[in-house]
Amino acid sequence: MRTVSGDASAVVLSADRLVVVENADRADYDTPRPAVILSFHELCLVQDDDEWFMGQLDGDGSVTCWASYGSDLAEAIRSL
Repeated sequence: MRTVSGDASAVVLSADRLVVVENADRADYDTPRPAVILSFHELCLVQDDDEWFMGQLDGDGSVTCWASYGSDLAEAIRSL
């Protein structure tokens, strides 16, 4: 994770937090139960099923995601 991202401070966060995924086509949110949350400073990658979502770590510890980056973790990291 750190090698691919080039971020020596990247960490795995506890998945025991609120995660929301914005729905562009609707005015609501999905609330997945993530298996993994990776943090790269304020940006995060959240794994839900076989999909990686990109988002941001909010001040209260929750994560707001805005898009799916597919199932390939290395590609999602490169998209940061």
